[in-house]
Amino acid sequence: MRAVVIESEGADPRLLEDADESLLSGEVELDVLASGLNYKDGMALAGTGIARTHPLIPGIDLVGRVTGSADERFSAGDLVVLTGDGLGETAHGGFATRARVRPDALVRLPAELSPERAAAIGTAGFTAMLAVLRLEDAGLTPDSGEVLVTGASGGAGSIAVALLAGRGHRVAASTGRVEENGDYLRELGAAEVLDRRSLSEEVGRPLQSQRFAGAIDAVGSTTLANVLAQTARGGTVAAFGLAQGPDLPATVLPFILRGVTLAGVDSVACPLPLRERAWDALAREIDVEQLDSLTSSIGLSEVIDHAERILAGQVRGRTVVEVTQ
Repeated sequence: MRAVVIESEGADPRLLEDADESLLSGEVELDVLASGLNYKDGMALAGTGIARTHPLIPGIDLVGRVTGSADERFSAGDLVVLTGDGLGETAHGGFATRARVRPDALVRLPAELSPERAAAIGTAGFTAMLAVLRLEDAGLTPDSGEVLVTGASGGAGSIAVALLAGRGHRVAASTGRVEENGDYLRELGAAEVLDRRSLSEEVGRPLQSQRFAGAIDAVGSTTLANVLAQTARGGTVAAFGLAQGPDLPATVLPFILRGVTLAGVDSVACPLPLRERAWDALAREIDVEQLDSLTSSIGLSEVIDHAERILAGQVRGRTVVEVTQ
């Protein structure tokens, strides 16, 4: 088994060409076909506290083929996808050629998606779809008004822009590199591209002009506080990220004077029916040519070096990890 392994707390991750497969445990055995590199993976590889057990194979996504199962729901040959559910945090993840996982969060790969494209979607796309569903379940429609996506050039943000635009919403995309990423975001469907500094540099008044009917936030901290302050009466902000920080320097005024809702999006412990709903929607709605255009590939041997880049905001779109490379 070939795997990236963090052998102990504080230790640098290493690529092992002959890792011990007895590390693995779980009712469903898999050959891993592909994984994806996410911001959280970068944090784990950098030793920032994401890894909560050691030794640990990081990688919060995996797409695989079942080779054996103690659970009757799965049989050898089934193609499956798993995101979150403790992978790369408390359980061995996708940065390996083999895996053993628990079945209760395992989703059969929709027939419309290849393993590589499912890995390109990964946690980022899955989380983006959960956020879109959260907004629309709260009543957001294309007629409601403009929807903001922060961290829009990142993996989840990019897919959120494309999904919202595909559903007919007018999307404003916030990014730190307007000149570099502006055309890219407009190609994904953004109607307007905003410089993130207008939201991130300082906390404004607790109630600002009502600009956005809803928002998807990948950033947290000052940015989220300003987004809440600019959300229109009755609007919802779906939040899943903390790229700027986990703090929220806000007041209760948007909630009690405008009825704004802050909806947390948890992709890790998501129940299976919602997982299946999200993946079915992704399979129907994702523009595969567009997905391919925002996806790059690296080998397992490149994962450790790419961790620094993703944490520095230098990785645009999605990165698929080809575990055999």
